[in-house]
Amino acid sequence: MQIDKAKRLSGIGEYYFSQKLREIDQLNQAGKQVINLGIGSPDLPPHPTVIETLQVESAKLNNHAYQSYKGSSILRNAIAKWYNDWYQVSLNPDTEILPLIGSKEGIMHICMTYLNEGDKVLIPNPGYPTYASAVKLAGGIPVSYELKEINDWEPDFEALEKMDLSGIKMIWVNYPQMPTGKLPTNELFAKIVDFGIKHQLLICHDNPYSFILNDNPKSILSIPGAKEVAIELNSLSKSQNMAGWRVGMLCASKDKIDDILTFKSNMDSGMFLPIQLAAAQALSLGKEWYDGVNAIYAKRREKVFQLLDLLQCDYEKNQAGMFVWAKIPNSCKDGFALSDQVLYNNQVFITPGGIFGSAGNGFIRVSLCASEEKFQAAIKRIENGM
Repeated sequence: MQIDKAKRLSGIGEYYFSQKLREIDQLNQAGKQVINLGIGSPDLPPHPTVIETLQVESAKLNNHAYQSYKGSSILRNAIAKWYNDWYQVSLNPDTEILPLIGSKEGIMHICMTYLNEGDKVLIPNPGYPTYASAVKLAGGIPVSYELKEINDWEPDFEALEKMDLSGIKMIWVNYPQMPTGKLPTNELFAKIVDFGIKHQLLICHDNPYSFILNDNPKSILSIPGAKEVAIELNSLSKSQNMAGWRVGMLCASKDKIDDILTFKSNMDSGMFLPIQLAAAQALSLGKEWYDGVNAIYAKRREKVFQLLDLLQCDYEKNQAGMFVWAKIPNSCKDGFALSDQVLYNNQVFITPGGIFGSAGNGFIRVSLCASEEKFQAAIKRIENGM
């Protein structure tokens, strides 16, 4: 019996990496042993004390029940302290913080909470594909705004002002930007906040990369007036090496937290308490933790630069986050062609920039989530295949 899919899924394809990983698996089964440099899934473990906390708390008989939809007060207070210590942002742990089962679910929660059928949302191009997918699933209409290398990957506010902004309800922004690695400045965040206030738009800032290869983490909520119009998502997936643990957070004013909780409480329950307590431990780690992680990523990034030089790509060396964004040589048609060339000729997978939007067609993205040995092996394969 054939059951028709819901109309909300029309125009939404399978996530690129879901499809590509199956293709890579088929190549591996054929004996190719592909080196995957495409996906930003940290290969390093969390701090030992984080794992120990999970083990100890999981052994307690009273820690296995349903949890509060708003999360443990211990975790919320740890998030508040983390924001105050690192971002100089004061948050009320009881009313302005909502723990999430990964920040990706927060993207969906926000869209389902605020979007009605036909509402329009500004989406960065290039940008994280889930923003547009979540908007469509909620019945909204994604409206692309292009980020350009000539503008240092910042929004062109003059161009935005010339757009028809009627019906626009929300704007997604993401700095440090994925996939370009562009770092934010206070001036940029202030412009975004002013734009949101002027046009009465909800600003949704996705902030999972602020600690990776960056000594000056920033939050848009540090800008005066930001809480009036902005929601910030954050995550332990990247900065604490806890991607598979699914721990994120949503920070905003009380009214927005209450709005989103109305939807979230009908969709899921609170996360496993030992995971929340381990996350609180992770957030208590000091500068030495971030310095240690970044020292490893910095060495890997040097290897990526060598690989990109072999491919005759251009790139900026001051990118943040766990990827390197690079412009392909003129001899290549687009990033998809270069990605496939390297995959099938050298058995190395790198991500084509076009999956992040049309503005990324002339670029590729290389993940730092592999060992130096794997990067060296990839370099050797490309050298030998040239």
